[in-house]
Amino acid sequence: MSERVLITGGAGFIGRRVTENLLRRGYRVRILDSFVEQVHGPRRTLPDALADVEAIPGDVRDEDALRKALAGIDSVLHLAAEVGVGQSMYAIERYVSANDLGTAALLERLAHKPVRRVVVASSMSVYGEGLYIDRDGNPVEDAERSNAVSLSWDPVDASGAPMIPAATPEWKRPNLASVYALTKFVQEQMTLTVTAAYGMEGVALRLFNVYGPGQALSNPYTGVLAIFASRLANGKPPLVFEDGRQRRDFVHVDDVAEAFALALEHPKAAGKIYNIGSGQDRSVLQVAEMLAAAMNKAEIAPEVSGKGRKGDVRHCFADTSKAEKELGFVARQDFTQGLAALAEWAAGQQAHDRIAEARSELEKRGLVA
Repeated sequence: MSERVLITGGAGFIGRRVTENLLRRGYRVRILDSFVEQVHGPRRTLPDALADVEAIPGDVRDEDALRKALAGIDSVLHLAAEVGVGQSMYAIERYVSANDLGTAALLERLAHKPVRRVVVASSMSVYGEGLYIDRDGNPVEDAERSNAVSLSWDPVDASGAPMIPAATPEWKRPNLASVYALTKFVQEQMTLTVTAAYGMEGVALRLFNVYGPGQALSNPYTGVLAIFASRLANGKPPLVFEDGRQRRDFVHVDDVAEAFALALEHPKAAGKIYNIGSGQDRSVLQVAEMLAAAMNKAEIAPEVSGKGRKGDVRHCFADTSKAEKELGFVARQDFTQGLAALAEWAAGQQAHDRIAEARSELEKRGLVA
């Protein structure tokens, strides 16, 4: 009999793709999702492709819903979380409660009835600034920006010399620059600690910038490419903070879904943390321009704000060699083709552009400078 897997947050952008991937592999899947309106809009149902999947509407902090969701389950993929660096800096109780108390509720229930494996979705945000190399060729794990201004957004070494950003490996020390990052670090460490104590296998995946069709275009705190797509769909320029040259790793949601399946299955994954990214870095300004071209709106140039947000970092992109070596994970989706698919999907959606509202909220709280 095939293993039965619970996916918390299984109706979300990533959760839906993970569900589809596991179904193709022959798993029996159950979903627990609170259908937060910011992510799902007014619709509280699964897409047609998942209409036959057992779905329990409820929050992981709801004892009755959680007990029902875990009945007969063999393993858990824990994706349920509030997502948004900027919003986390003022909706503090909301993020800590949903992410950390939610994970605590799940693990406390599992302590009474352990499962084989728990895979938790963590985030590249736990690194803060990525790894850098100083002018002597030494790795720098604790790079910081002090009062970054438009003339010098990049971290420098102790002598004031510029450093070179490098791919960030799992061994880099965390540097928690936002409330969201703090909650994700607590989620992953709590999962690894409790599973080990109760004879379960825990795995944490640090996801980099996930993109693809299906991401909420009307959520101003979601992935940057979905935010850009929403702006472009409404004939407005993508809003790029700082000078746009900050570098990120964009990984397609289908590759991320495959990573969750591998983390669920591979014996070597137990007790480990893995970066899940494409292994390629691009500037935010570059991807804004590429997406505009893919959406046939190349004439709409990005708006470069020259301002930074509290909690943001300059450069962070993935060293994926550990995931490749131990899990066999390699991101296979071509970025240009992925943007084309995102553009095609976005063309058929109604996108409510709420970025001005979100920006105003951050500015009035002094979180943009």
